[in-house]
Amino acid sequence: MELTLHTLRATSGSRKPRKRIGRGLGSGHGAFSTRGIKGQRARSGGSHGLLRKGLQPILRQIPKLRGFKSIHIKPFAVNVDVLEKRFSDGEVVNPKTLNQRGILTVSKKGANVRVKILGNGTLTKKLTIEGCELSRTASERITKAGGTIRGAPQKAL
Repeated sequence: MELTLHTLRATSGSRKPRKRIGRGLGSGHGAFSTRGIKGQRARSGGSHGLLRKGLQPILRQIPKLRGFKSIHIKPFAVNVDVLEKRFSDGEVVNPKTLNQRGILTVSKKGANVRVKILGNGTLTKKLTIEGCELSRTASERITKAGGTIRGAPQKAL
């Protein structure tokens, strides 16, 4: 027999016959024709009309993973006793000088950094604070020591 396009045949077992549904109990596909018992998907047209509507059902599908990443940059906390040790009388304290002294650990220059000075410890030196957020106790201790607080906190180094 000559091997040409019209004589080619598929090998036996490579092509499976189509599943014929709804042909009675003798077909091997049961009384419910592989659709299960009742429900929307068992009815005619049921498989096409199922749509997820709204955001809430979509959010329910997403698994709850641990942790949370905030979009807001958290401030570096610096206590007053650290300023007492690292700065001398009359110096200016701002995010840039804190970074130069190694108090902040900022890898990139010009990165957005927020600094909050907290009131833990004692302060005896007159310091000028610029561009830092302050707690109430920290601002009281700085003014009590004779220091000044200048300007609003700056966002960049």
